[in-house]
Amino acid sequence: MTDTTSAARRIGPLLATMLVAGNMIGSGVFLLPATLAAIGSSTIIGWIIASGGAMLLAGVFALLAILKPTPDGLVDYPAQGLHPFFGFANWLLYWLANWAGVPAIALAITGYLSFFIPALKEPLAGVWSTIGFIWLMTLANIIGARTVTRLGGMTLLIGLAPIIVATVLALMAFDADTFAAGWNVTGKPLPQTVGASLAPIFWAFLGLESASMAAAVVRDPERNIPRAALGGVGLAALVYMAASVALMGAIPAGTLAQSAAPFADAIAVLAGPTAAAVIAVCAMVKAAGTLGGWILVTAEATRSGATAGFLPKGLSSPDPARAPVRDLLLTGMLMSLVIASSMSPTLGKQFGVLINIAVNLSMAMYALCALALVSFARQIADPGKRLAARAMALGGAAFSVWVVAASDPTMLAPSLWAFAATVPMYGLVVLGRRLKAKA
Repeated sequence: MTDTTSAARRIGPLLATMLVAGNMIGSGVFLLPATLAAIGSSTIIGWIIASGGAMLLAGVFALLAILKPTPDGLVDYPAQGLHPFFGFANWLLYWLANWAGVPAIALAITGYLSFFIPALKEPLAGVWSTIGFIWLMTLANIIGARTVTRLGGMTLLIGLAPIIVATVLALMAFDADTFAAGWNVTGKPLPQTVGASLAPIFWAFLGLESASMAAAVVRDPERNIPRAALGGVGLAALVYMAASVALMGAIPAGTLAQSAAPFADAIAVLAGPTAAAVIAVCAMVKAAGTLGGWILVTAEATRSGATAGFLPKGLSSPDPARAPVRDLLLTGMLMSLVIASSMSPTLGKQFGVLINIAVNLSMAMYALCALALVSFARQIADPGKRLAARAMALGGAAFSVWVVAASDPTMLAPSLWAFAATVPMYGLVVLGRRLKAKA
């Protein structure tokens, strides 16, 4: 008997595409133009390459969702397809990536607040402001996580406003000479600058796996998940590339690179300070909503890790029916340390440091999931399709490794230390389980 109620609640390809695009087009991009302007308008080449790689990885996750549907694929895929160690490694990399990536969202709030309070552009003041926002949203989660999550959902359209308005106005004021003058401001060889741009650019594509993670609620998943994954990535790529090209053609690269609120600053030049103030408020509201949601997600990842035996249980709140207070406090402390230890001359530079590390860790997760597809592809009966699936998987893994290898060398060391830490930590997990079994 068909469950008509369940079927009626399932989403079609259009809504699934919006889910993917919406999860990628978030508040984290609000400082990205300033980070990329420090490299130059040649980053448009990086956008094209990264978009292609994102489409490839989206295809990988679409196939994984069809072959092995699971709500926790980032952990389950490598654990089942490769080895339990790789499931633990992906959980740890996800947890660490959130430490780095979520504080970057808090930086975006400080950046746009500095439009009204210029003193926050100073490194020390910016750090304290950002830590304050982290703790404000941490306490909000402790008091009422439901309100925080609702705020995140309600602010999606508000968050799109700064990007859309700034892009349209900047395209109207586009100057080819300005774009050309900022082509390569680093003076380094073009292949090197394009490679270095891939990690920060890919920050915009984190979340490409969303359609796969929501496979259970997608109607006709074998047909609609690939459409949603590829369509969502394509839509996000179009929005981001248009915004990047527009701002770099309307604002000189040197000016844009120093901006703590690039979309608001662009609108201030193009439409006046009042319009810019409205856009800055929109960006702050969206970033605050996103920050609260991601702090909760990180805290829940902490709790799931403790439940699985990956972390000491004393660090976590054991009752899933109650707010994860210990996990939230631990998350707040760790994120505050990340902000303090990454203090940089400008908010844009600090943002770049954090997103490079977050993307490198995420690319390692994507690579392990892609390699798991090589194993799962044996379920495909047709030899040609099986070969194509494995080729896609190896291509996705190779692209992910290349993004990490081509990233800024100064960002590579922290990422490599994180990768290396998974081995001894897994050894401790296994040892703890064996001792517990003997007790």
